[in-house]
Amino acid sequence: MLNDAARWTAVLARDREADRLFVYAVRSTGVYCRPSCPSRRPRRDRVAFFDDPAGARDAGFRACKRCRPDVALAADPWVDKIRRACVYLANVDGHPSLATLAARFGGSPYHLQRNFKRLVGVTPREYADACRLRSVKRRLRQGGDVTGAMVDAGYGSSSRFYERAAPKLGMPPSVYRRGGGGMRIEYAIVDSPNPALGRLLVAATARGVCAVALGSSDAELTRGIEREYSAATIVKDAGALSRWTSAIVKHLAGRQPRLDLPLDVQATAFQWQVWQTLAAIPYGETRTYAEVAAALGRPRAVRAVARAIATNPVALAIPCHRVVPAAGGTGGYRWGSARKTSLLKQEQQTRQMRQMKKK
Repeated sequence: MLNDAARWTAVLARDREADRLFVYAVRSTGVYCRPSCPSRRPRRDRVAFFDDPAGARDAGFRACKRCRPDVALAADPWVDKIRRACVYLANVDGHPSLATLAARFGGSPYHLQRNFKRLVGVTPREYADACRLRSVKRRLRQGGDVTGAMVDAGYGSSSRFYERAAPKLGMPPSVYRRGGGGMRIEYAIVDSPNPALGRLLVAATARGVCAVALGSSDAELTRGIEREYSAATIVKDAGALSRWTSAIVKHLAGRQPRLDLPLDVQATAFQWQVWQTLAAIPYGETRTYAEVAAALGRPRAVRAVARAIATNPVALAIPCHRVVPAAGGTGGYRWGSARKTSLLKQEQQTRQMRQMKKK
């Protein structure tokens, strides 16, 4: 019932209520634990999650001797009710009322909502919204129409969807305005596979990637992330980000056309709407600013679209380089026009080679 981000949050909080929902395993020690285990918390990149101890054992891990995750807990009568409610909410149209859910699964509306949030971490309405969001993002990744995806998901309009969904999609505006105060940001800098692109910086919070940048030197890239998040604790740690840096390097080398990273960036509802539209542009193709605006159902918002594209903080993960002027040429790019030209050329060549192999 929980995604990996919610499970990791439960581990960090040593949440006893999550002990019934999953176990986590640490690759460096070969041990699996309950979320509430008092042992020292591991690094996120060394953790794997399993729905139950049997899954962890089958993967070759052994039980922790401190929290004894194999010892059965007293049965919680709400677990099965909430599990069935989650399945129902993931498939039903609209937002059933608490009274409807209580009549269907048992208990009072008050107790159902209280136990749903205790076990899942969000309210039934928030869970239903998350299911709709996943459905919309999946359709967009498959190249679907933005407005149609939102309406089919029950939001009535794309603007209504983003007004409700944007606060859940990334970093809260208040945190960003404080320069990331109270946050820990880890970053790594590696060589890009294309010398024309220079060095590549990837930075992330516990929730996801908050910056991807291209630059000529490590010093330039480091100054950029420190300026963007002036109040955050910024630590260089290549190991913690190796999975994401590896994925981006493979993408730049043409070996991984689709790049799907968890993001933690601050944005308005309109910016998210634009960025999701960019993510739907197929690898090796381009769109004009006017075409992006038209895809949003706002053909006169070309300048607003251009501003949203220019503020993209995560190069490649949000492929703003695939938007070009209608008059010709590649246009501007936050990380330099020459890099944009190189990216487009490589993507087009890779796409053409794949098409020739299929023939």
